[in-house]
Amino acid sequence: MNITVLCVGHLKENYWKEAEAEYLKRLQAYARVSVVELDDLPTKEKNSPKEETQVKEKEGERILSRIKPSDFVCLLDLGKSEPTSPEFALEMKKMLERGGANLTFVIGGSLGLGENIKKRGNASVTLSKLTFPHQLARIVLLEQIYRNFKILSGEPYHK
Repeated sequence: MNITVLCVGHLKENYWKEAEAEYLKRLQAYARVSVVELDDLPTKEKNSPKEETQVKEKEGERILSRIKPSDFVCLLDLGKSEPTSPEFALEMKKMLERGGANLTFVIGGSLGLGENIKKRGNASVTLSKLTFPHQLARIVLLEQIYRNFKILSGEPYHK
């Protein structure tokens, strides 16, 4: 199984990097999980809707260039399905089965996802109705992937 987390933006603080490294280490027992960081595009404080669309589309092009045609793509997108952890575990299992064991999660930039990447997505999920910094969303996603494997394996972790 191969799982890729494609992220627009970079982890800067050491505590985020340490948390990411810890979950990647834990996940080695279950799958090959990698994180690919893509540069985010600079944006002004107040963009016009047209400028925001252009940024999201350009970031989407960068994301699309890193996705294989055979990958099953799950977008982290606000306002979509907000599953419980056991529901997410079952969904991830189905995604892995449908994707031929190649699953790519996509975390967009600060402005969200462009329509070009939304069209490529096979599924979408919302981690929470709360707004998180992208760095925290990445860590929460990695923790949930780890939790999913523990749930699917029947191992104690999930409470």
